[in-house]
Amino acid sequence: MKVVIGTKNRAKIHAVMETLVREPFEFISVEAPSGVSAQPFSDEETMKGAINRAKYALTITDAKLAIGLEGGVSDTSTGLMLCNWGAMTSHSGQVWVASGAKIPLPLEVQAKLRDGQELGTIMGEMMKDHRIRHKEGAIGVLTSGRLTRKSMFSHIVQMLYGQYEYNYQPFSH
Repeated sequence: MKVVIGTKNRAKIHAVMETLVREPFEFISVEAPSGVSAQPFSDEETMKGAINRAKYALTITDAKLAIGLEGGVSDTSTGLMLCNWGAMTSHSGQVWVASGAKIPLPLEVQAKLRDGQELGTIMGEMMKDHRIRHKEGAIGVLTSGRLTRKSMFSHIVQMLYGQYEYNYQPFSH
């Protein structure tokens, strides 16, 4: 079965492929627009971006399943937190969603985000590595490498695929 991944980001692609490596899938990846802000600022917007990526990827391929992954930030009573969402869609119109780990962002990062900068750019400048979003990501920096962007998205993919295997529709979309 063909599975399309709605991104060209290596960390996200590897998260999907490595998580589902034992499944009889052929993987392809396509550039898929999120349809949300370049820097999503809520769980809802981040989730919508993941759903949009998956739905778009499915429409431009002959795949049976599509996966979209989106990172963002969520404003909470304790400040901005990193958030991550994934969506899986099927050719029959089903949609499954899952969210990943959350972690508070440093105050200086929060200030730059509120000034309109993107998290990937901020972290790239802090670490002097502008490809950080394709590697360990902000979560990797903030956890001293204990959790990477790929492993965080892998957790989300496991939840998505588990819902698919369980064969239920948690909500209509």
